[in-house]
Amino acid sequence: MDDKIATSAEAYEADALPRCYDNRPEGEELSTDHVTDKPAKAKSPAEWAYERLILYIQKFEATLDSDHEVAMGFAGGDTGVIRIEGMGFFEPDIVTFYGTDGTGARTQLVQHVTQLSVMLRATPKLVETAEPQRIGFRLRRDLEKTSQQEAEA
Repeated sequence: MDDKIATSAEAYEADALPRCYDNRPEGEELSTDHVTDKPAKAKSPAEWAYERLILYIQKFEATLDSDHEVAMGFAGGDTGVIRIEGMGFFEPDIVTFYGTDGTGARTQLVQHVTQLSVMLRATPKLVETAEPQRIGFRLRRDLEKTSQQEAEA
């Protein structure tokens, strides 16, 4: 406990902000920054889950070397792994992942936020000469641009 004195408004705001505790083996904390400026209470469960997944993917990709990309394993089943190439959400409660499976087949997972359970995995990149794909940063940039366009409208 610290000795900082907070006003009622600051205490109320701190209570409304999302909390995150993540004891990562790399010793780096997971950012609790919002991907957009939209308040958490104004986001649907799908949008909120989508934004937090982007933060997890970005942090995971930061630990990868240039020979690996992020993929997603399915928790709770033996359905394989998707090399994540895109993500989306459908309000109020659906998150979807796009990519390819181990055989190269196009794959899409549609999941309700209450059933969301994914495992991020490092997988060798497909093409030896190509740079590894880092989708976390692209997803965040796209969402920030969309949020900015909505604010201007």
